[in-house]
Amino acid sequence: MTTHQAMDSRQLYLRLLTYVRPYSRAFVVALICMGLSSLIEPALPALMKVLLDDGFAKNQGNMDWLIYPLAILAVFLGRAFLGFVGDYAMSWVSNNVIAELRVAMFDRLLRLPTNYYGDAQSGRLMSRIAYDVNGVAMAATSALTIIVKDSLSVLGLLMWLLYLNWQLTLITLSIIPMIAFVVRRFGGRLRQISRGIQESQGTISQVLQEAIEGQKVVKIFGGHSYETKRFFHAVQEQRGLAMRNTVAAAAQGPIVQFFAALALAIILGVALTQAGRGETTVGSFVSFMTAMLMLMAPLKRLTDVNAPIQRGLAAAESVFSMIDEKWRTTLARKNWVVPRGWSNLIKSLSPIPAPNIRLCRN
Repeated sequence: MTTHQAMDSRQLYLRLLTYVRPYSRAFVVALICMGLSSLIEPALPALMKVLLDDGFAKNQGNMDWLIYPLAILAVFLGRAFLGFVGDYAMSWVSNNVIAELRVAMFDRLLRLPTNYYGDAQSGRLMSRIAYDVNGVAMAATSALTIIVKDSLSVLGLLMWLLYLNWQLTLITLSIIPMIAFVVRRFGGRLRQISRGIQESQGTISQVLQEAIEGQKVVKIFGGHSYETKRFFHAVQEQRGLAMRNTVAAAAQGPIVQFFAALALAIILGVALTQAGRGETTVGSFVSFMTAMLMLMAPLKRLTDVNAPIQRGLAAAESVFSMIDEKWRTTLARKNWVVPRGWSNLIKSLSPIPAPNIRLCRN
């Protein structure tokens, strides 16, 4: 059993993050900027509460009306700046990880024995380096961006909701187990489909390569129909897998939104009842509803991120299986007998020291 098969999702992800380690400074800057941008999220509903309870209810001075517009402008400008820096730094890390993985895979490919090339499809090998690596980078950086940024946004908004009304917040928290159940149910299916898509991509590359390199043979023996059928079946297989992946990924969002809408309807009824008894102000209610609605977008992204993570982990299995592939050199280290005249040539070409080569007379 190879290393990647023995790894679970957590081990695979931790190994992916080891490739981020050389770029830790930019990675930390990205995380800090995304974290600060997310923690600013509750500022908008907080401003709504103050604006409605104080801004409209109390007499304002000549220039006091500028406070709230400028505060809202500052919030959005701060989020925009921090978001730009965080996205740029994370993209820089992602592209460096892609380059490093491709070089490592190519280096391993050159060192693999000849019989490996005979057993493996060349199209699949090219697909691993050209296609699968992008999915790995998606899981290592882009998906992590969503997890960190949106998780902090959800945390900040939930803390503001607790401050405003803990009873209504408990209703909001009740949807979390339902969301976790949906994500867990769809996660395994997405991972399995992603593996199939990667294999089908390799098959398409293989058929294309054989048809292009052997185009003279195809024309001489009239193999147009045969090659067309091969390519058609490969494309249709990938199309079917892609549609299954789309159904699984797209179904998560509406299910999560249904649970969120259900909680929102209950919250609205309870809040109106509390307002009728004078237990809440207009500003508090509007602020709570604003924060509640702002929760929908990060919650949806957090549920949708499961799909690229599973695709990335499936791609990581493919990438690491190639990097971890056992290899042996064709030049033995001890007492390998070669014909006269080959010794200097082998020593000059071989990257492995060969001090014990002895000459023989033929």
